[in-house]
Amino acid sequence: MKLVFALAGNQNCGKTTLFNQLTGSNQHVGNFPGVTVEKKEGEIRRYPGAAVVDLPGIYSLSPYTAEEVVTRDFLLGEHPDAIINILDATNIERNLYLSLQLLELGIPVILALNMMDEVSASGGSIDIKAMEAELGAPVVPISAGKNQGISELVDRAMKIAKDHIVPARVDFCKGPVHRAIHAVAHLVEDHAAAAGVPDRFAAAKLVEGDGLMLERLQLSENEVEMLGHIVAEMEGELGTDREAALADMRYEYIETLTAKTVVKTGETKEQQRSVKLDNILTHRYYAIPVFLGIMMLVFWMTFGVFGTFFSDLMAAGIDAVTAAADAALTAFGISPWIHSLLIDGVFAGVGSVLSFLPVIVILFFFLSLLEDSGYMARVAFVMDKLLRKIGLSGRSFVPMLIGFGCSVPAIMATRTLASERDRKMTILLTPYMSCSAKLPIYAVFTAAFFTSYQPVVMIALYVMGIAVGILNALLFKALLFRGNPVPFVMELPAYRFPSGKTVALHMWQKAKDFIIKAFTIIFMATVIIWFLQSFDFRFNMVADSADSILAAIGRAIAPVFAPLGFGDWRASTALITGLTAKEAVVSTLNILTGAGDASSLNLVLGQMFTPLTAFSFLTFTLLYMPCVAAMAAVRRELGSAKQAAAMMLYQTAVAWVCAFVVYQAGRLLGF
Repeated sequence: MKLVFALAGNQNCGKTTLFNQLTGSNQHVGNFPGVTVEKKEGEIRRYPGAAVVDLPGIYSLSPYTAEEVVTRDFLLGEHPDAIINILDATNIERNLYLSLQLLELGIPVILALNMMDEVSASGGSIDIKAMEAELGAPVVPISAGKNQGISELVDRAMKIAKDHIVPARVDFCKGPVHRAIHAVAHLVEDHAAAAGVPDRFAAAKLVEGDGLMLERLQLSENEVEMLGHIVAEMEGELGTDREAALADMRYEYIETLTAKTVVKTGETKEQQRSVKLDNILTHRYYAIPVFLGIMMLVFWMTFGVFGTFFSDLMAAGIDAVTAAADAALTAFGISPWIHSLLIDGVFAGVGSVLSFLPVIVILFFFLSLLEDSGYMARVAFVMDKLLRKIGLSGRSFVPMLIGFGCSVPAIMATRTLASERDRKMTILLTPYMSCSAKLPIYAVFTAAFFTSYQPVVMIALYVMGIAVGILNALLFKALLFRGNPVPFVMELPAYRFPSGKTVALHMWQKAKDFIIKAFTIIFMATVIIWFLQSFDFRFNMVADSADSILAAIGRAIAPVFAPLGFGDWRASTALITGLTAKEAVVSTLNILTGAGDASSLNLVLGQMFTPLTAFSFLTFTLLYMPCVAAMAAVRRELGSAKQAAAMMLYQTAVAWVCAFVVYQAGRLLGF
């Protein structure tokens, strides 16, 4: 029988690193059933019959956020065979708060004390045996980043799962809280059993005031009244509210436990290093210039140093394969239309997009380094003050940051925002952040028109997207979303050297996603584009694509873009196909122009555009409505097709106006 392990822990405790060590590349990403919160699942190495599910990072099992609800529902509803609870050993007091709640669930639990190497390096220590005896559950010291202690962790986790060894102790309370929890446990015992919830856990949640648990247990009116009397008596004795009473009880026990088992000599080297770095990287004046400088360096390395070389190398390889395929098809005497479909359609379209795979991988290599090091958490903290001025909190920066990778998971990530106001406003603003799918478009046009200034133009486009998003945020704040954003609380992890394995897996995931998209969505788009540009309305194959169905469609909409400087039907057609996937803009231009390779495409684009009209085209591409997948995500999150459609039309109108201003202003200035 397959064993299922739930991996649970606080944010920034090394959970992702441990998950990667446990599973290697044997993992896949999806969503929890019915919600758009990401779920990672993988098979444990050396144990083909064991799977681990990486639950969202949380601080408690209280239903305040979507992540906490998802985690609790999974643990109570899916009944995993064991829980691997990872804790940051350098900040063990806060991490143990979640552990005490997990121990109440009646599920085998093993505690993995991560970053023990840092504790030892600072001269501290933890008495593992004493902690095991106190908690009644196995405790294993590990260092996930260095792959230390992982084998012992897996072996002991397998044992408690197979033998179903539940925690020996779940009662950590005393005094009025103790009496209240035990009284409620007796009151709801039958209801808890019927609902499949441990009575001790259910009682603690009811005393805490958990509405979802109350609804789940379906208590009678008399039982609810008795519950209220028990809680009121506890609050009266303690002189505090129910939530504070439970929190105080848990932290009082944690203080007693750590006093017995933990020896600290002060801050770890990593924490000391973090304080010194934060004096600069989170400085009120230096922080934002440093962030912009770092991003400029990332773009320069991506597009100027490494990206161009590897993209050219891959393009040369694709050209060689295309030439060989062309020669083979010609020698075989294949039908002209099949020859055209394969060479002018598939190879030209998909090949032109694949040549930018190195750029995507290199960019996400640098972004992974920044994220794994702990720097991106600082950026969210720094941005909180600025975002509050436009009506959002720093927490909204996280989905927007994800938006620079892909709008779909970014829009789904807004589920983490507690405020409905903040969530909807963030959904409307996220598509203005330039997603990675637009990188091939930027790369082609900057190489053709701004060779010496590629990083500068690239950063200008990203800054423009952010600036337009800010202006729209101010407009939305004044007209649609009046009020103040919710308070922003975020833990700043210590700076650490990124895990090479985690970075490599992140790069592989992005490369795989890009390749899958190239051979599915973009492949289908290129075939359709080839058909439309190869046949007329009578389905006769045309000698000149200007006589095709696609040309007729392009000419019909070209006047809309003429005021923006690019009235060529091929440009307008490429924008339409870009709705399937933004990379399709490049493949469409490659097919329609018959360029074949990158150098030829640059020459053709030089005839279609000037530097000014090229920048106008890039502006519109940056800002107009996102791809169909992102539109579907917006519709799902807003819960209204009309609102989603209105958003898309509005965003496209904003793109048109901005491109118009760029083009007309450039003409006035003599560009």
